[in-house]
Formats: sequence, C-alpha cells, structure tokens
Amino acid sequence: MSKPKPQLSADLSSRVLAKLTEFQRLLRDLLLQHRHPGNSTSAMHHVSRSSSADTIYAIDDVVEACMVDFFEEWSKELPLVLIAEGLRDEHGNEGRRVFPAGCPESAASIRILVDPIDGTRELMYDKRSAWTLAGVAANRGEQTRISDIEIAVMTELPTSKQGLADVLWAIRGTGAQARRVDLSTGKSQPLALHPSTAQNIDHGFAMISSFFPGTKVSAGELMEQIVQMALGPLDVHSDTVFEDQYISTAGQFYELIVGHDRFNADVRPLFYKMENKPEGLCCHPYDCATLLIAQEAGVVITDALGKVLDGPMDTTTGLNWAGFANVHLRALIEPLIISYFRNHGVSAL
Repeated sequence: MSKPKPQLSADLSSRVLAKLTEFQRLLRDLLLQHRHPGNSTSAMHHVSRSSSADTIYAIDDVVEACMVDFFEEWSKELPLVLIAEGLRDEHGNEGRRVFPAGCPESAASIRILVDPIDGTRELMYDKRSAWTLAGVAANRGEQTRISDIEIAVMTELPTSKQGLADVLWAIRGTGAQARRVDLSTGKSQPLALHPSTAQNIDHGFAMISSFFPGTKVSAGELMEQIVQMALGPLDVHSDTVFEDQYISTAGQFYELIVGHDRFNADVRPLFYKMENKPEGLCCHPYDCATLLIAQEAGVVITDALGKVLDGPMDTTTGLNWAGFANVHLRALIEPLIISYFRNHGVSAL
C-alpha cells in the first residue's frame, strides 16, 4: 500500500498564500518601475544567456535577484525548495535551490515552483501583459509532481500603459478566486471567473499554439482539421473562429478561466515526435505552476491525448496540453486531436 501524500495544513496554506501574493506584488512593482512610460524597451530584450529550458533575456535578470532575496528571507521561518529557471544548487544542478543555504533538502517543508515572468517576449516589447506564477506542494522530494500542488497564485505583469492588473489564486478544493487591482491606488475589487459555456467554437476564440517557426505547418493543419470536423466545410468568406497567439501558458489559461477563449492547446512535443525532430522549445512544468487555478475555476485541462496533465516539478520536462472551457467542448474536440496524432503515428510520448 502506498504511503499517503503529505498535505499542507489550513493554517500553513493561508500563510503561504499570503507570502506568495506579497512576492508577486513585489515583482510586479519592480517591473513597473522598469517599464515606466517613456523608458526605452531596447535594453530589456537583449539576450542575457541561455538555460536548458529557454532563452534568458535582460528583463528576466531584473527579477532574479529580487526572487532570490525574497526566498532567502522567507526561508528563515520556513525551509523550502525553490524550483525556477536560472537557479543552481550547491552541486551545480540547474533549476532548483534549497533555502536557507546549508539546509538539507529533506528538511524543507514545501517545494515552490515559480516562473517569475511567463510571457517574457511580449512584455519586454511592452506589447502585452505577462504573468508571474507560483505553485506550492508539500515536499516529497524528487517524487513531487505538479499534481501535488495545493496552492497557486498568478499575478498579472502589466504593460506600461495599463492602469489595472489581475491577481488569481486557488487552494485545492476551495475554488479559484481573483481580484482586479487599480495600480494607481492599490485598491482592488473582486473579479468573477466564468469560463465559457459555449458548446462549439464558432464565433469564438480557439487555437493551437504556434509561437515559433518549426511546428507552424503542423499546427495550422491540425487547427484546420479541428474546425472542419467541428463546423463542417470551411467558408473563407466567413470568419467564425478566431485565433489569439498569447505567448504565455498562464496567459492562455487566463483566457480560458475568464471566458475569453473556448479552446487552447500547446502540443509542440507531439509535433516534434510526429516530425521526427529533437524536442525544441515547448511548455514545461514551471509554465504550468498555476494549473490548479484553471482546474479550480472549472476549466478542463488534459495532456492533449485525454490523460491527466502531470509532470515533475522541474523546469525542463516537455509537456503537451489541451484546455477546454467546459466538458462539452472537450467531448467535441479531444477525439479530433487524438485521431489526428494517431493518423500520424503518435499515440503517446
């Protein structure tokens, strides 16, 4: 019989939620200082370095020091393992660090999966909001998975011209909540979360992620097939399905959570396998740190082939996923995705 998974107490969950909200507010305010109207964005999109997961830009470096300082201070009262891109532990392993320094990993109470900026590319050009993400699970060592996350918080990182920004959070089993913050006063109002109840994708937003060259042809083919099978023969004179390539996993989740989008999917690892290519840029577990919020809001998110979306709490494992605003849309679209990949010789990774 397997041992029961450790769970966080209600009191600890509340304290952790408060600290993560504080951390993300600090990051948001720090970036707002750097993104004041009139400031040049040119310095923010210089390539700083590359990690095993993604390219690190100058804007990412702005927040890294703040992140390390915050978790060092917090760990004085609560030992923790921080998992985030760009970190290295004392043995040189990339992607995680134990706080406080010198604390054995087994003594940490929690593991925190963080993406300081999800949506870097759009934010660094001041085009569109990014998000800062955090998900927390009781520490089960290397066995801890994103399905173990019990607390999640995501905070909008606005462009320089925005006056409002959203904060969403969830504790497992209690539903998702959100507030909209007035950045000029700091005051906020509750924000209702209502995924779409539509049962088809006509006259709505739906997309297959096609952010970068390399998988665009396959992504376009899959999307064309989904639309044809869901709506019938295409009429190029009628624009009944819209696409919005939001280069942020959390941003895609957000659009589903608030009812803007009906269906989103990022299946790049499946495309790489289908095309016999080495795995390139794709979604990773830290991009899905706030999966819990979408689930608690009622959004259905799977691994794109109908299975549970899960993976280790790390920054490098490739993930594929499909998000549906409701069960009706899942029943309509999921079989079409599975059939497409089966017809191309892919049934699983």
